[in-house]
Parts: sequence; C-alpha cells; structure tokens
Amino acid sequence: MIGKEEFWLDAKNELSKIMQTISYDVWIDKLEPLCFIDDTFVLVTLTASSKRTIDERYLDTITGVVNSLNKSVSKVEVITPDKKQEYLQKQTDFLPGGGIIVDNKKKTAEVKTKNPFVDRYTFENFVMGKSNTYALMAAKTVAENAGGKYNPLFIYSGVGLGKTHLLHAIGNYLRKESPKTKVVYVNSEQMVSEFVQMSMKRSNTESNQFREKYRSCDVLMVDDVQFLAKREQTQEALFHIFNDLYQANKQIILTSDRSPKELVTLEERLRTRFAWGLTVDINVPDTETRIAILRTKAAQEKFRLSDEVATFIAENCTSNIREMEGLLNKIIFFSSLTNHVIDTTEMAREALQDFIEEKKDTLDASDIIDTVCKYFNIAKSDIFSKKKTKNIVEPRMIAIYLITEMLGLPLVTIGQMFGGRDHTTIIHARDKISEMIKTDKRMKIVVADIKNMILNR
Repeated sequence: MIGKEEFWLDAKNELSKIMQTISYDVWIDKLEPLCFIDDTFVLVTLTASSKRTIDERYLDTITGVVNSLNKSVSKVEVITPDKKQEYLQKQTDFLPGGGIIVDNKKKTAEVKTKNPFVDRYTFENFVMGKSNTYALMAAKTVAENAGGKYNPLFIYSGVGLGKTHLLHAIGNYLRKESPKTKVVYVNSEQMVSEFVQMSMKRSNTESNQFREKYRSCDVLMVDDVQFLAKREQTQEALFHIFNDLYQANKQIILTSDRSPKELVTLEERLRTRFAWGLTVDINVPDTETRIAILRTKAAQEKFRLSDEVATFIAENCTSNIREMEGLLNKIIFFSSLTNHVIDTTEMAREALQDFIEEKKDTLDASDIIDTVCKYFNIAKSDIFSKKKTKNIVEPRMIAIYLITEMLGLPLVTIGQMFGGRDHTTIIHARDKISEMIKTDKRMKIVVADIKNMILNR
C-alpha cells in the first residue's frame, strides 16, 4: 500500500495529462495531501477563494482521477489550512504509508519509480535575499559536506518561506552529485503514521524494519518536526535514531516553524540535540526579494511581468512566498484566459479580486493599528492625535508604513484614518520608516516583530 504523498503524486501525474498546463499549475500543483478519512481523500488549499474555485471547476475531475487510481476512494474534499487539525483528528489509516527511502546503493522498484524531491526545487532557482542568505549558505555547505561540522542542520521559518525548498534542493544535489548516498526524506506526520502502524502490528520484524530504515541512511531529513508534539513514543524512537546517526557522523537535517528552544511541547533532550549543530532561520523577505522571486518565477513560465504588477503582488502578499507565487499563477492564467497583457495595477487588481476581497476580510487597518499600540503600550487615541512627542510619532509612522505595505490602501484613505493628514505626510512617514529599516538595525527588528505579531494574531 502507498501513502498519501505517493498517492497524490500519482494523481497529479494523471491530472497533468488531461488539464491545461496553466490550470494545473494554478489550481492543482499547490494542493497539499492531508489525510484519508474512510473513503474520502482530503486536500488542503491556501485560501477560501481558491477552495471555491476548485470546488466549482475541478473537484469532479480530481475525484474521477483519484477514484480511477483506487476504487475505494470515492470522495475528495478540499479544505483551507485552518481546518487541518480538525480533519487530522478524524483521519484513518486507509492507505497507510510512511517516508520514502531514496537509496542509490540498492535500487529497489520503489526507488526507481518514486522520487520524493521536487525537481524544480534546486539551489539554482532559490532566490537569495537578506532574509534567507544564511539558510541558503548553510544548506549548500551541508549538501557539499554531509556529516560535517554543521550536524544537525536545523532550519526554521513561517509557512511558505522556503525551508522545504531548501530540503528538496539538498536532496536533488545529493542525487546528482553523490548518487551512492542513501537519503531518507520524511515529514513528521508520516513518521508518526508509520510508527503507529508498526506499533499496531506489534511485530519485532516490523519494529526492526522501522528502526533500520532510519538508522541505515547517510542523510536523514525530517520536515516539520513541530508536529511530533504529544507523540511521546515517536519522539522516543527519534531520540535513539538521532543518537545512532549522530555518533556515526551521518547528516541530520530538520525543519520547523520555530527554533528548537521554542518547541516546548517536545522533550527537552530532543530540543537540546536539535540545537547541537547549526540553527538558521528564514525571515519574511523584504519587498525587493519578493519582487526578485516573482521575476524568477515569471521567467520560468516565460511570462512578461511588468515592474508595476510585480510590485503590486509583492506589496499585497508579504508573508508567504508560496501564496505569492500562486497569485502570479493567477495573473498568468487570467492573461491566458482573456488574451490580454496584464501590466498595470488596475488589471492585476481585477485578476486578483477574490484574493483582495478575502484579504480585506481577514486583515484591516485597525488590526495593524491595534498591534502597534499594544507593542508600544500607547493609547489608540494618541496615535490618531496631533501629538508630536517621539514616543507617539514613531509608532504612528510605523503604523502608516505597515498599512501601506501590507494593505496597499490609497494614501488619501490612510490620511483620513490618521486625523485628516494629507497624502504628503503619509508618503513622508512611509518613506522615513522604509529608509530607517535599511539603516537602523533597531527599527528593522521592531518592524519585523510587529509584522509577525500582526500575521500571527
């Protein structure tokens, strides 16, 4: 039997044959397989608007392909990320499966046909910026010298910022440059599922196979280790596997949404070991880096992306590269559908209308202002007042900057929010903070902290 990732890879392969390339890239490729619940296969999309589109236009096609691969899977359900935990609690082991072994020392039928690494995720197409330089350099160093001084390598970041890209880039590099290296790539949910299945069978043979699979590799990659929370037995197994590999100078690479010391739901002995080697983070990329990523993606798709549209997308999607690339795909799709060149902000806004409306529903200026006031411990009335003391002026300017960057509201509208200030005042505040972020380390940290508070509110 195969796992959800393999099952979905097979389904995507079939869907790519029967769908237009642009439709597949926009709506299908970014879907994440979550779990099976009896006869239902659950997929995750990024936004409510994309869920509506998939449900209306593509769900029947997806269901048909899925059912053709396994007659026992009769339904497909697409959900948004906020529903993941709810559905995971109801999952069944309908199609059990675990991580995929890439073993080039011993070619098996599975290895020949299955490759867990996405081909397009390479070091060459990973766009470097201030937010990810250290993580990229660390990943390259580990790929070139697995089991060296950076062991384990621990990469952490928010969702959609590139940590999984780097894992796949390491895997693709090793497949090409060191084909005899045995690599095991697994996410923590797969590891838990595999361990549970092994435990249910209560077979020494199964137990030994589980341990041997991970202990016999040259490189172990575990994605999203934070999902091992409250899985004491799996943590125990990983602890012993970690020790065996580390003592044998085998490379361990881990990713998470937070640093080792912040993984308070994991055993302390694991957290301590995760921090033994090198820990690097990937921050939210600045506007320039986001634009560079968009240009790289557009070039790959052979799409002419204007500076105006690139800036519009980058300023309206600040925290998730994966989502930002999805917006570009929608632009490309809309351009292909209408046979019109989309090279202005107005046209981009029309193409991304669903996203813009949804964004307004989930984040507004008051959220930003409230967070700024909370951060600086000032009254909301003060930030709207005419007060010009430094303890009020700086938070006010930061709030204005964040509203312009994260919401892209008209300058006149923002001026009205802040006591009827004219648009030149708003421009000055925006540009002042933007420049200070580049030259003032304190300001850069303050703005980043506030932005994270807003995005994780």
